[in-house]
Amino acid sequence: MEGRKRIGLAMCGSYCTYSQVFDAAERLAEKYELVPIMSENAAVTDSRFGAASEHIKRLMLMTGKKVVTSIVDAEPLGPSQPMEAMLIAPCTGNTLAKLANGITDTAVTMAAKAHLRNGRPLIIAFSTNDGLSGSAENIGKLLNRRGIYFVPFRQDDPVNKPRSLQSDFSLTEQTLEAALRGMQLQPILR
Repeated sequence: MEGRKRIGLAMCGSYCTYSQVFDAAERLAEKYELVPIMSENAAVTDSRFGAASEHIKRLMLMTGKKVVTSIVDAEPLGPSQPMEAMLIAPCTGNTLAKLANGITDTAVTMAAKAHLRNGRPLIIAFSTNDGLSGSAENIGKLLNRRGIYFVPFRQDDPVNKPRSLQSDFSLTEQTLEAALRGMQLQPILR
């Protein structure tokens, strides 16, 4: 892994997107050294989309590293173990709100805060059922922040979940590469 760019991969609890996120992560792992991070809830919550222990095991096998799951272990990712970029995928509406309002109370939000102080890109690939309602303001705040980039997004199920938004996880690698050049992949809304 020597000589490859270090990219943080942080996962939150939108479990229904994990298969898409893991597909994107496997593509990224071919080119980059991935640093795996999970929110505390994601690291312990079993769902109909799989057991937390299996998700952790898959991340460890893919990256060859222990998964960061605590604030204490996430903090050094900024000052002493910097990364070229950090990707939060999936990013929940809860984590969007915390990032937009400066709340640092999970491994993911601490890793993001520590990473952003180095002036390097933070890429957000979100999935939230209230993207066009409660989370809309937070998305807007983050869209206007320097150093934060979004994987393009769309309504994922306008009939059954009319306010739900989800990133197009197939564009994760392209978005990351654009962000490393200081550019936002366009169009943001698909």
